[in-house]
Amino acid sequence: MRSIFLGVLLIASSFQLLAQEETNASSSKWQARLRVLTVMPDESATIDVIGGDVDISTTVVPELDFTYFFTENIAAELILGTTKHKVKAINTAAGDIDLGSVWLLPPTLTAQYHFTGGAFKPYLGAGVNYTFFYGIDEGDADDLEYDNSVGFAVQGGFDYALNDKWFLNLDVKKLFLSTDVTVNGAVGADVTIDPWLIGAGVGMKF
Repeated sequence: MRSIFLGVLLIASSFQLLAQEETNASSSKWQARLRVLTVMPDESATIDVIGGDVDISTTVVPELDFTYFFTENIAAELILGTTKHKVKAINTAAGDIDLGSVWLLPPTLTAQYHFTGGAFKPYLGAGVNYTFFYGIDEGDADDLEYDNSVGFAVQGGFDYALNDKWFLNLDVKKLFLSTDVTVNGAVGADVTIDPWLIGAGVGMKF
């Protein structure tokens, strides 16, 4: 009887340990990061009629992202952030033209491969983004419109574990992003933005 009782306790303890391991494993499938993000456009433009180029300002903003791990190495990341940029048409036949400012909302989803082992965990990723243009301040122009657009993204970065829950993060992304712009309802421009996104911050597993 005593041996049966001990056997039941042993089996029950084993199931409890397995359940605890499964809970621990599932609880670490998610990560969230809060980063300070520098957005540096690598811009150029082809402007109809008046010629010239475009100048888009660099900006620094907070950014939030969430990562889900399908396995220890394979994950998907979604970044959420919005940026405001000042825009000018430069070196045109009409001189430099202040095009005011515009907000960009580029939710970006990437698939990632994470290298494991130790506190230092680098990763590489690639994916897509869809950029919304809104909050347009037209500056010296009238009837200024930006087309929303789909682009691609590549990234590299690393996490550095401080403990089992908290970690530091450095991340670099390149977005391949362009838009069609219409000024005064008549002048069109093909604008390439292609920004670099460089972020640093802190993350948490949950």
